[in-house]
Amino acid sequence: MTLLLKPISRVFLFQTHFQNPRAVASFSSLSVSCSSSYEAQKMVREFNPKIPIEQAITPPSSWYTDPSFYAFELDRVFYRGWQAVGYTEQIKEPHAFFSGRLGNVEFVVCRDDDGKIAAFHNVCRHHASLLVSGSGKKSCFTCPYHGWTYGLNGALRKATRISGIQDFIVNEFGLIPINIATWGPFVLLNMDKEILPKDNFDTDSLASEWLGSCSEILNLNGFDSPLTYVCRREYIIECNWKVFCDNYLDGGYHVPYAHKGLASGLTLDSYTTSIFEKVSIQSVDGGSKETEDDRLGSKALYAFIYPNFMINRYGPWMDTNLVIPLGPRKCLVVFDYFLEASLKDDKAFIERSLVDSERVQMEDITLCEGVQRGIESPAYCSGRYAPTVEKAMHHFHCLLYDNLII
Repeated sequence: MTLLLKPISRVFLFQTHFQNPRAVASFSSLSVSCSSSYEAQKMVREFNPKIPIEQAITPPSSWYTDPSFYAFELDRVFYRGWQAVGYTEQIKEPHAFFSGRLGNVEFVVCRDDDGKIAAFHNVCRHHASLLVSGSGKKSCFTCPYHGWTYGLNGALRKATRISGIQDFIVNEFGLIPINIATWGPFVLLNMDKEILPKDNFDTDSLASEWLGSCSEILNLNGFDSPLTYVCRREYIIECNWKVFCDNYLDGGYHVPYAHKGLASGLTLDSYTTSIFEKVSIQSVDGGSKETEDDRLGSKALYAFIYPNFMINRYGPWMDTNLVIPLGPRKCLVVFDYFLEASLKDDKAFIERSLVDSERVQMEDITLCEGVQRGIESPAYCSGRYAPTVEKAMHHFHCLLYDNLII
């Protein structure tokens, strides 16, 4: 027996899931145990954000190595608030979708026939199989395990071979929705179970929550301007996700030592850092007219959006770095490259720029993996900040503390 079912609304799916005791899925798996939370809290308190940067020590090595701390920060940092997960070009056309994973959350983002975007937990409600992988186009989501089929609005459309089933309420078995919004070209998800799903989020309030008072600065510097998507590069790095963020946030401290090619195209003495609520922006001038790099241009801006998203605007380019935790000592870093439309057909320039960028990424990977091994050494517990250049890093650690402390 196969049931053909009528579509239902996403809000009704959410309400039945959380209000009806028959609901199968639960967000309780996103929470950590009391004992793990207690141990993590002891580690959190080893950092004191109230101490001025000139006197402060960095977070202890346990923040970068301990499995219980990692589980705790997934729950407190990544399963709350807006998280960048992709870009609108990936779901530009009806039926387009892309999937991903953040911590233990498997998600799918899609666009339906009417052009509306939606996001759901990418888990079949029958026996928990993942529904899709990667990206592409589908008019519906059919489970590869037993053929249960869901519409792009999350409604269960077909449940195969369930003759004889009892106490089965169709409306309780749609896909579990996730709040979704966009800012500029970026797709954001909010997995906080306390927030009811909405079809639309006000752009201004979203920008205020995600970016704080610097949203207008980012607008003026072209961070949300229409650019041509070029390509994606992905790197699995053997380090805690925060090691990569720390490296990004050191105010160019490491650039003359580790990135000599990049340093030659920048005026490093011009580095400045501006701190906002959940964002820090580092800026640096390009080289002289004689040495100016046509890839870097006259000025580069590096915006870090807490907790794990970076937007870099330089010359005609914009690239984004999304750092996805994969474990206490492993992360995936996703680079997406965008370019001004006037240069989208200049293949030689694009290839040369990507080669230069790849060189910098490989240099950073070597640094980050070396730092992770050093953090795991018994010789290291905590370090110090260079006050004039590492303000953004200190800000990042204080934001983490605020999220983690109970």
